[in-house]
Amino acid sequence: MPLPVIIRDLGQKDYVETWRAMRDFTDSRRPETPSEIWLLEHPPVFTQGQAGKAEHLLDPGDIPVVQSDRGGQVTYHGPGQLIAYLLLDLKALNRGIRSLVSAMEDAVIRLLADQDIAAAARPDAPGVYVGEKKIAALGLRVRRGYTYHGLALNLEMDLAPFERINPCGHAGQEVTRMKDLGVDMNRQQAGAALVVALCRELNLEPRWQTHD
Repeated sequence: MPLPVIIRDLGQKDYVETWRAMRDFTDSRRPETPSEIWLLEHPPVFTQGQAGKAEHLLDPGDIPVVQSDRGGQVTYHGPGQLIAYLLLDLKALNRGIRSLVSAMEDAVIRLLADQDIAAAARPDAPGVYVGEKKIAALGLRVRRGYTYHGLALNLEMDLAPFERINPCGHAGQEVTRMKDLGVDMNRQQAGAALVVALCRELNLEPRWQTHD
């Protein structure tokens, strides 16, 4: 039987504000608390993973840098990128973190396949790739058996800031976006499609919440 999951479209939100909200939600939730998926985008920001190395941040310039508590190395978020934060209960899902990461990658691959884009995951570097170019980044944190953070899918964002970093710690890693692959989807359209794919992979029943 699918587990219910609350879906919230939060629009554009500051990274630090959202990060604090995720931690507060995770720290206060109980076993009966429904899991949630938050869809949003951030103003321009570089985020370093918990074990992020300074040498991968090449030239941040005027874009702020935030030291986060997610896994992985440095990445960039900005308008035109779909963020999905997964505030899930691993015990209720009956999954480990590796299984969850694979399901997240498979959901993005399914979304892209529905748009006639062939994509794949890599065993050595979490994320989703079209050829050699990265189109989606993943990074999670687990606390008390609950996950937060999630994934970022490039839709129509400015890719230039990625040249100021070694994306996800890989020097010379090229990135791409759906727009460059001939697909125009806005954040709401991509978010709805991603929710369908994620819920199918994770056996979840989405319950959309409206916000004023």
